[in-house]
Amino acid sequence: MEEALVLQAVSPLLRRYHSENSAQSELKVKIFTGNITEKHRMALESVALSVGFPRGAAEHVAAEDKDILLRTADLVIYYSCLEEQLFPSVLVEAMSLEKLVIAPDLGIIRKHIDDGVNGLLFPRKNVGMLAQVLLQAVSNGKVSISGQKIASAGKAHAKNLMASETIEGYAVLLENVVKFPTDALHPLTVDEIPLALKKEWKWHLFEDVKHLHHMNTSLSSYKILKKLEQEWHRNQMENSSLSTTKISDTFSAIAWEEQRANEVMDIKRKMEEDELKDRNDQPHGTWEEVYRNVKRVDRLKNELHERDDKELERTGQPLCIYEPFFGEGTWPFLHQSSLYRGVGLSSKGRRPGADDIDASSRLPLLNNVYYRDILGEFGAFFALANRIDRIHKNSWIGFQSWRGTARKANLSNNAEFAILEAVQSQKHGDSFYFWVRMDQDPRNHTYKDFWSFCDAINAGNCRLAVLEAFQRMYGVHLDHDLDSLLHMPNDGDTWSVMQSWVLPTRSFLEFVMFSRMFVDALDAQMYDKHHQTGHCILSLHKDRHCYSRVLELIVNVWAFHSARRMVYVNPQTGAMQEQHHLSGRRGQMSVQFFSYTTLKSMDEELAEEFDLDHPDRRWLWPQTGEVFWQGLYQRERIMRQQEKERRKQQSREKIQRIKNRARQKTLGKYIKPPPDDTGGSNDTTSVDL
Repeated sequence: MEEALVLQAVSPLLRRYHSENSAQSELKVKIFTGNITEKHRMALESVALSVGFPRGAAEHVAAEDKDILLRTADLVIYYSCLEEQLFPSVLVEAMSLEKLVIAPDLGIIRKHIDDGVNGLLFPRKNVGMLAQVLLQAVSNGKVSISGQKIASAGKAHAKNLMASETIEGYAVLLENVVKFPTDALHPLTVDEIPLALKKEWKWHLFEDVKHLHHMNTSLSSYKILKKLEQEWHRNQMENSSLSTTKISDTFSAIAWEEQRANEVMDIKRKMEEDELKDRNDQPHGTWEEVYRNVKRVDRLKNELHERDDKELERTGQPLCIYEPFFGEGTWPFLHQSSLYRGVGLSSKGRRPGADDIDASSRLPLLNNVYYRDILGEFGAFFALANRIDRIHKNSWIGFQSWRGTARKANLSNNAEFAILEAVQSQKHGDSFYFWVRMDQDPRNHTYKDFWSFCDAINAGNCRLAVLEAFQRMYGVHLDHDLDSLLHMPNDGDTWSVMQSWVLPTRSFLEFVMFSRMFVDALDAQMYDKHHQTGHCILSLHKDRHCYSRVLELIVNVWAFHSARRMVYVNPQTGAMQEQHHLSGRRGQMSVQFFSYTTLKSMDEELAEEFDLDHPDRRWLWPQTGEVFWQGLYQRERIMRQQEKERRKQQSREKIQRIKNRARQKTLGKYIKPPPDDTGGSNDTTSVDL
């Protein structure tokens, strides 16, 4: 019995602090345990009397009085014979209240309490040492000066006592339980969290809410709240007289609920019985009949070719906006109307019953987790552009990030109608419409220009990465600064972020043609280090998405330097405003790098190299879409002609074989004999009688 051992260890203090009245004692011992029975209480009292405590000097405290006990106690003794998994909460509360704590040297307790620094420890297997510890901690009927210093240190230590365990446990929870989208910034792992962050809580973050404890009664909100409280109390008083009637009504409602539940159960039971009866009465045919019926149903199913209502509506409209997503956590941010269509980056986590596109089946590269994470929404671009005429038959195409919807930056009904009207009327021609602004992005607090913002979200190396990628793409050495090569003016207008925009389908394919080569150049630049270590120059820590933030902004570079009109659409009102007017871009665009002729010739050169040379090096470009060049078309045409000639030759040979087939000569001629002459059998003779 642990309480008995503690009482026996505390008994030496009775001799030091005895009272003149033998029936009383200056030393009061309050014992707090869990649930206690009356027999346990009586046994505890008898033990206290046997070790010398006067009656009433040692008593048990109920669970609801624990807080009062901790506030009034001079010191707190905790004792347990068994090892525990968690640090006792009662010690945390006592240390927070600046009480001197004395505890056994259990493993979990030694981890958080240093003996003589922020608490006192005694050997678990030698309870007799507890008396010596108590005699050192108590002086002149109260806690000694050294004990008070230890209690003060314990209070400071308790302020951040479980910070490290809590932060590490939460990090492990996020790492192993929560499934983050591929384009989300993942939290640090336990090993990556700096020690300074795990050592203590960030108490300064709570300083801004201290004023909430002292509400300003002069505020109008406080007056309104007070008025509502008074009205609520008045209604409570008025309704108290009707409480009896309400109680009876409640019981009546309960009775009706039970009656309805019984009726529902009876109906279900009857339906089950009828169904079982129908099954028993159903005639059973042969296996051949069952097989024929199943085949007939399959044929009918294949002949129907039913199309979803949204697919039918989507066919007649000029625009379709695709929403790339990964995982079930993004489902609430996807739209259900026919204007939108989901693109699942993985075959898992797709919405049941939805007309979503499986990007991984259209682009096998996305089955590779590394590239699915690093490409993000660009994986959906490549998957749709791969033989796009099979799934997308609209003249315009758009994309909207689920993150934009989560930030309430998605298109409203008015904005959708405005874009559809502008697209149908060709109001701005071959334009680039976007509705998520860079200057309103939470990452751009200081309203940086384009390249400064790109550097800020890519560890300061955005320009360097883009410059080296262009050198790899075009095979030239660019000595001058990137800003002079790809100038993105800071003219007061804004740029697009978060991959939410609309383009003509033809222009989208041109953008994908450029993007495939650009991504291939980035991959050749960063794959080795990033794949082996998880680090890349575009992030300060391990990042599975590496250059995905560069890809988020590269569409602006392409649209600006390919002379597309860039139009911002207000996502709430649908109002449109052209950004970076074409007339003001003269002399600022590098059209020679983004013209269709240049990009098409580069694309065909890469396709020819892959088709003829079959390089064995690791090469990303052929895996991001179609590989086609003029020579491939000519070879296919020649192969078709050869196949046609082969079939003709086979037909000619067959005819010749028939003509040259050996025929047996006639052995003789059969002469049909003339018919036999039966004579005049028709003569009649008359006889007289």
